[in-house]
Amino acid sequence: MATAIGEAERRTSGEIRVHLEDHIEEDVLVHAAFIFEELGMHRTKDRNGVLIYVSVADRKAAVIGDKGIHERVGEGFWRDVLAVMQLHFAADRASDGLCEAVRMVGEKLRDMHPYAHDDRDELSNEVSVG
Repeated sequence: MATAIGEAERRTSGEIRVHLEDHIEEDVLVHAAFIFEELGMHRTKDRNGVLIYVSVADRKAAVIGDKGIHERVGEGFWRDVLAVMQLHFAADRASDGLCEAVRMVGEKLRDMHPYAHDDRDELSNEVSVG
């Protein structure tokens, strides 16, 4: 997964993180927003971080973008990414679904926040687990 994230980020100044947890008690969007903050994703220079969050046992997922990307793509894009992930998950291809979500987000970030010569990798590409 880190390779897919690195590949997607090579063409953008944006940052993508994938976070997995086993089980949550609260609403998936509320919890994903909490994780977004906990991972420091709001601290990117251009506020263009995107979190792909999955609660594995609960089969719940969320995709959240910081204001620098969310204001430009809107809620519909996040729903599209989530729908693609859910189709893969339903077919027991979770890894494919996550890779496809990373690719989709990377392409959108590339369009909205292209790579610049002075960009640096601001967040880890490793999958975080909570």
